[in-house]
Amino acid sequence: MSSFDEASKGAKMNFAKDKSYGDYLGLDQILTTENPLDMAHDGLLFIIQHQTSELWMKLAIHELTACRKALQAGELRQSFKMLTRVARIFEQLNSAWDVLRTMTPSEYTQFRPHLGASSGFQSYQYRLIEYLLGNRIAALTKLHEHTPEPHAALVAEMQQPSLYQVAIDLLCTRLGEPSLAGSPEPQAWQPKAEVQALWKQVYEDPTTHWELYELAEKLVDLEDYFRRWRFNHVTTVERIIGFKRGTGGTAGVTYLRKMLEVELFPELWHVRGAL
Repeated sequence: MSSFDEASKGAKMNFAKDKSYGDYLGLDQILTTENPLDMAHDGLLFIIQHQTSELWMKLAIHELTACRKALQAGELRQSFKMLTRVARIFEQLNSAWDVLRTMTPSEYTQFRPHLGASSGFQSYQYRLIEYLLGNRIAALTKLHEHTPEPHAALVAEMQQPSLYQVAIDLLCTRLGEPSLAGSPEPQAWQPKAEVQALWKQVYEDPTTHWELYELAEKLVDLEDYFRRWRFNHVTTVERIIGFKRGTGGTAGVTYLRKMLEVELFPELWHVRGAL
């Protein structure tokens, strides 16, 4: 059948009964939400940049949650695919900054007043990703008290072990050691020398501990892309607004630079200097 015949066949379908491409993707809802209040030319760029980022974050949360379950069940091979996918999601998010960086300071100032106190700092999905990975700051949940469901999701997440705690628990089990993962905590993971020593065993004999070795490298790969995303965030903000305060009340670039120092899986980075 020719491409013309295929097209003709598709044109005869009754989409009042059959689900169309737009129906399946919910495009009517998605494509009618970009409505910049100010109607400045670059307002649409700013909105779509952040909306698409939130969609990718939704997928990252989906994958990280499933990955944690897979690790808890000892299904490492399945978890590797999920970790790889999340790393690539952040690679995609990194590329998105390149588009936003085409906006100049002059163009941003045309619609910035209309942002009010809104800020990416208030993204509950971004915060949930941080909590899933282990960077937990309980006080930040207060930013979401006005939205019950997101707030409840963040509180519930802090009652579960982070992805990294689950990985550490698996590490200890496989090496025949008592668990060093600790219980779920509403605070950031603090590095432990004992955990680094166990990862060191894995890196010194990867053939014997191949699955743990691959898990470690998948986690490092994920954090590598995540750190690049943070760095590109900093440089994009500095390029567009300089050192002005952020719209959400943060210190802007100064705050974002501090976030570059955060290590999600510290023992996996520190062990490299001990080998």
